[in-house]
Amino acid sequence: MITDEQIAKKALTHAASIGQIAQKLGLTDDMIEHYGRYKAKIDTNKLCHLPNKNGKLVLVTAINPTPAGEGKTTTSIGLADALAHRLAKDDKTAMMVLREPSLGPVFGVKGGATGGGQAQVIPMESINLHFTGDFHAISSANNLLSAMIDNHIYQGNELGINPKKVVWKRVLDMNDRQLRHVLSGIGKPTDGVIRPDGFDIAVASEVMAVFCLASDLDDLKKRLGEMVVAYRFDNTPVFAKDLHAHGAMTALLKDAFYPNLVQSMAQTPALIHGGPFANIAHGCNSLVATKTAMHLADVVVTEAGFGADLGAEKFCNIKCRIGDISPDVCVVVATVRALKYNGGMVKADLADENLNALSDGLPNLLKHVHTMQQVFGLPVVVAINRFITDSDDELAMVLSACEQVGVDVALCDVWEQGVAGGLALADKVLQAMDKPKSFTFSYDESDTIEQKITKIAQNVYGAKGVQFGADALRDIKRLYKFGFDKLPICMAKTQYSLSDNPKLLGCPSDFDITVRELVVAHGAGFIVVICGDIMRMPGLPKSPSAQAIDVIDGQIVGLF
Repeated sequence: MITDEQIAKKALTHAASIGQIAQKLGLTDDMIEHYGRYKAKIDTNKLCHLPNKNGKLVLVTAINPTPAGEGKTTTSIGLADALAHRLAKDDKTAMMVLREPSLGPVFGVKGGATGGGQAQVIPMESINLHFTGDFHAISSANNLLSAMIDNHIYQGNELGINPKKVVWKRVLDMNDRQLRHVLSGIGKPTDGVIRPDGFDIAVASEVMAVFCLASDLDDLKKRLGEMVVAYRFDNTPVFAKDLHAHGAMTALLKDAFYPNLVQSMAQTPALIHGGPFANIAHGCNSLVATKTAMHLADVVVTEAGFGADLGAEKFCNIKCRIGDISPDVCVVVATVRALKYNGGMVKADLADENLNALSDGLPNLLKHVHTMQQVFGLPVVVAINRFITDSDDELAMVLSACEQVGVDVALCDVWEQGVAGGLALADKVLQAMDKPKSFTFSYDESDTIEQKITKIAQNVYGAKGVQFGADALRDIKRLYKFGFDKLPICMAKTQYSLSDNPKLLGCPSDFDITVRELVVAHGAGFIVVICGDIMRMPGLPKSPSAQAIDVIDGQIVGLF
C-alpha cells in the first residue's frame, strides 16, 4: 500500500511554484518572501494594495477524537480543494488556513498536520519538520524571557521577584517528560539562583498564544509585554515589560509573524501559521493568517483543534471575540469508526459492523452539532469521513440520525478520491452559506469568572455543574484582585471526552467539571482554567514515531 509520504513526494514533482500559487491570489512577487521553490511568507503590510474580498469563513471541527481518527485536517484540505473547483467556474477563489505541526507529536505518536491520501498540503516533509522556523523563533523568544527573569534575580532582583513564584517556564518543541519539573541554578554561585523550574512544550507557551492572537507587530509587542511572568514577595504580578524583554522578543518573532503560503496537491493555496494545542491552549491558527486569507479569497476553510467542545468553543469565544470575526458555516467531521468507539467498541474491532455500538455513539456527534447550532448560532453541515470498512447500514444510520435533527450531512471521501470525493460536501457547505446565522458567544465578558466557566460546562459539555477546588478558589480570588476577571476563558481539559474524565466517552450526563487551578495568560488575553490531569509537557510513547524516521540515500523516509 502506498503511504501518505510517497503520495506527497510524487505530487511535489508536478506542483506549481509558490510564485504561481501567489499569483492565483493576486499577490505580486514583491509581496512574498520565498523560502525555496514551494514555500513563501506573505508580507501582510502590502495587502492594502489589493481589494479586500471579505471572504466567507468555514470552520471545520469534529467529534471528540479517538484512537480511530476522525480525519479533520484531511477533510479540511479536501473540502477546500472541492470548493476551489466549484468556485472556479464563477472566477472565485477558495483557500485554507491550518495550524503548523509541532515536532513533539511528529516524533511522538500523533503524526503531522498535513492531511492524508489525496488530500494533503505540500511540501509535506518540510511542513512537518522545521518548515520556515516559526516554532524555533517562538521557543527562542520564550527562552530569552526566561533567561532575563533569572538574570534579573541574580543581578540584585530590583523588582523583588520571589524565586519560588516564577510562573514563566522554559520551552522546547519536543515531548520530554523528564523536564516537566527541574531544579535550576544549581552549581557555583555564579551559575544563578537555585529555584524550582520546569519546561513546557513550545506550543503550550503563552508566546504561541500571543503570536496567534496579535493583529500586527505593534499589537504583538504590546501583548508580549503584558504577559505575567512571576509574583513579587508582596504577591503583586511582574510583567514581561517590567523586565524590558518584549522589544527583543518581538525582534525574534518579526519574520515568523508573517503567514506561510504553501499549496495542496490540487494546487489550492494554503496558509499554515501558528499552532497552539487545543486541550491546553486555544487550538487555532494565527488570527493574522485567517484575516489574510479572508482578504485574499472568496471562501476560506479553517479548522479548530480536537472536538467542538475544545477547539471550536475557543475559536468562537476567544478568537472570534478578539479578532472581531465569525464563521459563516460550521462543518462537524465524524467517522463511523470513531462513533462506534464512543459507543463502547474496542479499537481492534472497529472494522466490524456494529449498529448497536454506532447507535450508542451517535449522541456524541449530535451533541457537538447542537452546540454549534444552538449555543453559537451557526449553520452546520456534518461531514462523514468515509472509510472502506463502513457498511451501507452503518452509513444509513448516521445519515438518518442527522436528518432527524434537521442538520445537513454529506459523505466525504477525499482521502481516496481527492477533489471528487469532496464535491458533495462542498455543495452542502455552499448551500449552508446562504442560510441565516445568528452567531453569538456562549458567555458575556461581563459575567463573573465562575459564571463563564459554568456556562461553558453546562451548555457546551452538558455538565450538571462545576466544582472548584481550594487552589482554584485561591486563584480566582487573586484574578479578581488584579482586575483580570473580564478576560475570556480558555478551558484546559481532556480532548477525549465531553467531561474532564478521558474514559467517559459518548455523551455523558449527570457529571460535574472539577476545576483544579486557574492561570492568567494576560498577554494572550484569556484565563486558562485547568481541569483534571492536564500536562503542558507531553511524554513520548513506548515506541515513538521517531524510531521509524530515517534518511536513506539523502531522502527522509518513515514520516507517515
